[in-house]
Amino acid sequence: MMAHSGTLRDAFLNEVRDIHDAERQLIRALDRLAKAASSPDLREAFEAHVDKTRAHVDRLERVLEVFNEKPRRTHCAGMAGIIEQGHSIMQADFDEITMDACLIAKCRRAEHYEMATYDVLVAWALAMGCAEAARLLQQTLDEETAMDDILSAIAGGAVDHSAAQAVLRPREGDTSAMAATTAPGKSTRR
Repeated sequence: MMAHSGTLRDAFLNEVRDIHDAERQLIRALDRLAKAASSPDLREAFEAHVDKTRAHVDRLERVLEVFNEKPRRTHCAGMAGIIEQGHSIMQADFDEITMDACLIAKCRRAEHYEMATYDVLVAWALAMGCAEAARLLQQTLDEETAMDDILSAIAGGAVDHSAAQAVLRPREGDTSAMAATTAPGKSTRR
């Protein structure tokens, strides 16, 4: 296949290179998220996804090989922004449960960014008649979706519930948390 300026092939390769960089950025970010997580389940999910993310990078390089291309240095500004937001959250002074809830939220944002990209890439590969690239990209899309499901389950389990319960329990001598959860005009007395 010969490259022509402005073709779907060019757009496809640009997107592949962009998500390739995003995945490489995530490898480093997931290590930091794992260290910041207090929930053993969450830490384990982040650690396991580092290995999957390395496989995603390898798979993207195989996709480029299908098109007789090599990885080029491209910077994914979108993922860099998501990671920077996650880094900012890790600097915040949250209790452990709330921090875990925030880490899940930021990681799910990254997963959805990836899922949207891989979904488009699969469709474009199929449109160009490249079943091998589509198969490789679909495999990664399935793994990203599975990670999002894992994070959702962890969040829906103990983490989000515990963080919400912490809001409802006023700290010693602090009635503001309780007052904030009471509707205006309603008494907090029982």
